[in-house]
This record gives sequence, structure tokens and C-alpha cells, in this order.
Amino acid sequence: MGTELRNERKAWSVLIVSTLAFTVCFMVWMMFGVIGIPIKKMLNLNATEFGLLTAMPVLTGSLIRVPLGIWTDKYGGRIVMACVMAITVPAIWLMSYATEYWHFLVIGLFVGLAGGSFSVGTPYVARWFPKNRQGMAMGVYGAGNSGAAVNKFVAPVLLVAFGWAMVPQVYAAIMLGTLVLFWLFSHSDPSHLVPSNVKFTDQLKALKDPKVLKYCQYYSIVFGGYVALSLWMVQYYVGEYGLDIRVAALLAACFSLPGGVLRAIGGVLSDKYGAHKVTWWVMWVSWICLFLLSYPQTDFTVTTVDGPRTFHIGLNVYAFTALMGILGVAWAFGKASVFKYISDDYPKNIGAISGIVGLAGGMGGFILPILFGALMDLTGIRSSAFMLMYGVVWVSLIWMYWTEVRRTEVMGSNAAASPLA
Repeated sequence: MGTELRNERKAWSVLIVSTLAFTVCFMVWMMFGVIGIPIKKMLNLNATEFGLLTAMPVLTGSLIRVPLGIWTDKYGGRIVMACVMAITVPAIWLMSYATEYWHFLVIGLFVGLAGGSFSVGTPYVARWFPKNRQGMAMGVYGAGNSGAAVNKFVAPVLLVAFGWAMVPQVYAAIMLGTLVLFWLFSHSDPSHLVPSNVKFTDQLKALKDPKVLKYCQYYSIVFGGYVALSLWMVQYYVGEYGLDIRVAALLAACFSLPGGVLRAIGGVLSDKYGAHKVTWWVMWVSWICLFLLSYPQTDFTVTTVDGPRTFHIGLNVYAFTALMGILGVAWAFGKASVFKYISDDYPKNIGAISGIVGLAGGMGGFILPILFGALMDLTGIRSSAFMLMYGVVWVSLIWMYWTEVRRTEVMGSNAAASPLA
């Protein structure tokens, strides 16, 4: 009884301090979403160059996820997470001294290592809890995505008061302090490690499973889209609605905050109703929201019996923010449900598979901002970003229908066992 109580306390201590660490890592990872706006003006960047600037940290944070997930299986989450945080501190500090475009791109690659922390913490916290509570544990940890919203609260205040260069300096200090707290209150359990006779190639054999590719597609939307829009939304509000950067960041947080915090609820729902059902509804809600968000501000003239009449169609800032909030909630649930799929299907290989799926999601977060900028430069339509996301969601809905929904028996003796029942 005493041993179980100690293990329970350790599990919750690990979960709480790991979630804090991931929140700070994600806040740093999303830094360019705010400070990129004055940097864009300072360097006279176009939309495509701005998209590349914001996406650079996402690139390394994505590419490092697979090896970090595998190293977590082999060496343990505590040591790997601490190393990742320690390495990023000097890079974050150096960001304040950058003056040229290439400086920001190169330093951004090193700062981006903080984004790899997701594939470390996910298997680390999951293994401290029984299988029927792993969805909850991973959901709580994943709520660290709310670091994107924290960034939108903290960075604009520092930027307006002291200039953009103060933001990376403060963030470096916060990361260092969090590293100390993490090391003091986290724990290790040798029984959570993958046996040393398991080879790198053995862990990657699951890539032959087409289900892994499908989960990568799902996650490229619910996480990759979340990252991309978190980076894109502040400048979207500024450009589309002419808002001050502080107001724009506050409204953008209406998407980022629920998109992170409510992931824990998504984990609980996935434990209760299953990953399939939650993901299916997430995709449909995303499809509807993105359809409405895609429509650009439009004026059209109709010839009536009384002569020409001009009408305007377009979302005002309130309707836009409400739809973004709904989309954030849906994606929070979706991020948790995709990883519930993984814990159900690959319980002994969570680290490697979560790294692979996390890589796909992160690459979505890298590629999408660049495409958003390129589309805006090409068409001049800001809402083209949502048009692109709408098409990507269509792919997932069709894929999910053919591989999961279509195989469901809706009539007959087995209908009651349907995942859609």
C-alpha cells in the first residue's frame, strides 16, 4: 500500500513538472509568432519570407522528434528532457543579438530543439500511469501546447515595453529556471526503459504499418495546423482587421489557449469513448469551421428592379474569433485522440511511434506557414490559408471514411459493437 502511494505521488509529480516544462518549451517554440512581426518590419520581409522565419524553429523541433522519442525509450525521459532544455538556453539568449535575416534563420534552428520535447514527455508520463489512464496523462501533458497562448500574453507586453530583443532574454531565463524545477521534482524508473537488446531498426519496423501513416495525416492537421495558425494569427489580425499587436495577440490566444489547455479533456474523452469516435467528430467540426473561415471579404453587385445593389459578405472580427475558438477546441481534442490511438495500438513502442507521428505533425507546422505566405503573395487573399487547410481536412475525412467508418457494421448482430454506436 505504501509503495503504491509513493508511486502515485511520483507519477503526479512527474506529470505536473513535465507539463510545466513542455509549456515553457512550447512558449519558446512559438516565439516568432509575436516577435516576428517587428522583425518583419525591420528587415522588410514579404509574406513568404515571414512564413519561413516563423517556420524555422518548427523544422528542427520536428526532425528531432523521432530520435528523441527513441532515446526516451532507451535512456528515460528525465535525462533526455533535461538535456533538450539545457541545450536551448544559450540559443534563446543569442536570438536577442541577431541583426540579419540569416542570423534569425540559423539561431531559430537551434531554438527549435525545444519543440522536440513533446516526443520525450509523451512516453515519459504515459508509462507512469495504468493503460486506462494513459489518455488522461498524455492529454494533461499535451496541454502544454497552451504555451503558444502564454507566448501571446507575455511577448507583446515585453515587446511594447522594452523592444523585441528583451523577449528572448526573458525566455532564456524562464527556460533555465524551469530546467532546475524539472530536475528537482521529476523521477526515473528503470522498468520504463525499452530493453537494451532492442535495436533502432526494430523500433522503426512499425513504419510498415499503414495505420502509422494515417495517424501522421491526422496529426498533421490537429497539431501541424495548430502550430501553423498559432504562428500566423497575430499578423493575420493585424493585417486583416488593423488591430494593435497587443489586441491581436489577445484575440489570437482565443484559438491557442483552448487548443492547448483542453487537450487534457480530449484525453479523458478518448479514454471513455475511444480514439476513433473523438477523431471522427473533430474532423467534421474542423471541416465546417474551415469552410466558413475560407470565405474572403467580398463585395458583389446585384441588378435589382430598383437598380444595382451592392452587398458585402465576410466575417467580422467577432465571428472570426468565435470560429477560431471552436477550431481550437476541436483540435485540442484531436491531438489527444490521435495519441490515444498510439497508446492503444503500440503500448510497447510509444516513444518511437509518437516521435514519428509527432514528426509528421511538426512538419505540417513547418510547411504550412511557408505555404500560407506563398499563397498570400500569389493571390493577395489572406483567407487562402484556411482554403488550404480545408483541402487538407478533406483528405483526412475521406481516408478515415474508407479505412474506419466504411468497415463499420451498422446493421445486424455486430452493429452494437460498432465504434460509432
